[in-house]
Amino acid sequence: MSLDLTATMRTFATGICVVTTYEEEGDRRRHDAVAVRSFTSVSLDPPLVSLAVPRDSEVLATLLAAKVWAVSILDVAGLDMAEALDGDRETRARALLTCTATPGERTGALVLDAPGWLECTLYDRHDTGDHTVLIGEVRATGGRYRRPPLVFVNGGPRALSEA
Repeated sequence: MSLDLTATMRTFATGICVVTTYEEEGDRRRHDAVAVRSFTSVSLDPPLVSLAVPRDSEVLATLLAAKVWAVSILDVAGLDMAEALDGDRETRARALLTCTATPGERTGALVLDAPGWLECTLYDRHDTGDHTVLIGEVRATGGRYRRPPLVFVNGGPRALSEA
């Protein structure tokens, strides 16, 4: 039996989210963001979610130092943003300047204008394989449905049309 995890997992549709955090630089904040597909609800009581970040990712160190982040769940209008956040730190910073976002009231991490969003604080972490799984306690939520969600399946982003 051969093991081709990538080929098999590309058939599993996942949502696409933007995770934002920041680091303090003197009297200002330097925001950073990354698009993720490995986000899920873990518990309702307490309210916990998880995301997996590559251990060699620049943004992981910032997430662990800040211990806060926001997750914005993208719809089809977020495709360009998701693609822009695959770049280096400066490319990601430029992409953040082009989006509608406000600092979250509970964490200060940027909340994008998205159909759903959550603000989280670090609850736990687990180094697993080549990723670190961050468990976040949800401090605030919000959003509203406007357009079909953006999902990742068969190797790329797709609009999920309504049945």
